[in-house]
Amino acid sequence: MAAIKNVAIVGASGSLGVPVLNALVKSGKFNVTVVKRPPSSASFPDSVTVRTADLSSVDSVTAAFKGQDAVVSTVGTAGLPGQGVLVEAAVAAGVKRFLPSDFGSDLANPKVSVLPVFKFKTAMHKTLREAAAAKSNFTYTLVCNNAFLDWGLEKNVLLNWKESKPKLFDGGKNMFSATTLDSIGQAVVGVLSHPEETKNRFVYVKDIDISQNQLLEIAKKVDPGKTWEEPIHVDTAELERSSYESLAKGEVTPPVMMAFLFRVIFGPPEYGGRFTKTDNELLGVKGKTEADVKALLKSLIHG
Repeated sequence: MAAIKNVAIVGASGSLGVPVLNALVKSGKFNVTVVKRPPSSASFPDSVTVRTADLSSVDSVTAAFKGQDAVVSTVGTAGLPGQGVLVEAAVAAGVKRFLPSDFGSDLANPKVSVLPVFKFKTAMHKTLREAAAAKSNFTYTLVCNNAFLDWGLEKNVLLNWKESKPKLFDGGKNMFSATTLDSIGQAVVGVLSHPEETKNRFVYVKDIDISQNQLLEIAKKVDPGKTWEEPIHVDTAELERSSYESLAKGEVTPPVMMAFLFRVIFGPPEYGGRFTKTDNELLGVKGKTEADVKALLKSLIHG
């Protein structure tokens, strides 16, 4: 497969989009174009070309994608249902590689892919497979990085270190894989630098395997003056059951959907929260140590 040189990114001003854009620019390997919505007032590096497009219009997005070898989507949750437009436009524009806004759990695992929280992502996978089958020069890559390490700690998702009684899911004992946003950016650079090896498949990256119990022990060391009480214990099987009940009543809310994510990240091993294989070496992801996690928590707790 020919080398990828021209890369467009959609969602470049978001929490994940910023580090992915920075990684693409810093690599020096690509001519980078940001495609943004007309109302967006976000600013970008001078070296980046900026195009505007109506992301709900195939014709508008196709025009923005013209001349691009690859498209990277880092749209947030609200943008997931509209990614079909991006794929249709990419095919029409002659784009060779598409990376959807996957960046999370291992949806190759059938126990995970059936969960309602991943509805739009699994639908996107079907769309990509069909597009690749219909047009031989169109390919895709699905990046799996499981939990966001730095963002997850900053937002108190992986451990609510702000509370004296943080929630521990399934006893806090299960190991899970986690990846920093910068490492995800490097993974994207790695995928685009190795188009043949990453064609039409999942790739797996992680910085570290860790548990909530380990995170709590690190937090205690970083903040020894804090009075830590007995954690609140949460059963992820009960969370999953309760969320299905809520959905049956028409209650589609962020907490209901987050419960499914907690089941996958912190639940038993069959949900694949701990990656047993990675493409770290191929993609140039170096990983992190517990010392790195300690430094991260220290910066969050003490500023």
